[in-house]
Amino acid sequence: MSRWADVGYRAGWRLTRVLPSPVVERVFRAAADVVARRNGPAVRQLRRNLARVVPAAGVVELDELVRRGLRSYARYWREVFRLPTVDHRALRREVDPHVDGRRYLDEALAAGRGAVVALPHTGNWDVAGVWLVGHSGRFTTVAERLRPESLYRRFVAYREWLGFEILPSTGGDMRAHDVLEQRLCDNRVVCLLADRDLTSSGVAVELFGEPTSMPSGPARLALATGAPLLPAGAYFAPDGWRVRIHPPVACVPVSGDASYDSYCHAQVAAATQAMADVFAADIAERPEDWHMLQPLWPADLPEHRRAAVPRCTG
Repeated sequence: MSRWADVGYRAGWRLTRVLPSPVVERVFRAAADVVARRNGPAVRQLRRNLARVVPAAGVVELDELVRRGLRSYARYWREVFRLPTVDHRALRREVDPHVDGRRYLDEALAAGRGAVVALPHTGNWDVAGVWLVGHSGRFTTVAERLRPESLYRRFVAYREWLGFEILPSTGGDMRAHDVLEQRLCDNRVVCLLADRDLTSSGVAVELFGEPTSMPSGPARLALATGAPLLPAGAYFAPDGWRVRIHPPVACVPVSGDASYDSYCHAQVAAATQAMADVFAADIAERPEDWHMLQPLWPADLPEHRRAAVPRCTG
């Protein structure tokens, strides 16, 4: 199956570059509608996730929201496949007037401690990254180690071509967290997708009134280095894209010689919960642009996996 995924992505990159843009748009939109009608496992999971965002939605309203969500996700992939052919300077000029809160990023870099920008899986974060490269220079992020390895290398090459520095989540020459700390000490920007916990070291939070976990990395990095933690989001608009950078989440730095085990869990948990609250408010404003087709809450996990999810302690 993973080999066929690599073949599919490779075909997508090739076809979207040779077909006229209006044709590609219609094809991806139609494909999203077909996926919605088939109502496979990923679509049913998206429905469960969105039902938590809009709990008052009836069946018809939720069906329509799922359809719009899948069209939004299809737009993301259509733009990913075409992005290598786009004039990035022109793209940045198009996005730039629609970036809210850039002063928080500018203030962070002016203070000389770098910035930790944490985002949910919304809109087109690659387009937001292209804007960020033009605004603040090359930034560093972490990529999940996809299978097969050829697919992982394809995405790394693509995002490095966009100007991002990509660290593998596992199997790198150095621990990703250590490299990210160094980049922040060099007054660089670190960007992390932070609404889904892929590790065993997540932090218990409440999201849309239900307990789950989120990655502890953004808060730990901010606490270790003194870099501000800036929640952000990328969203679609009919005429382009929107990017929103929020004020820094309150983090109290630990001493410079503190080891990983000595981080104050209460500080990390409070900062991560504050980040989750910002994400929730933004997602509730544009739920169709939240591309979360995987289980996020323990209630949606198999019984044997629920025990591994961190729990709130009060």
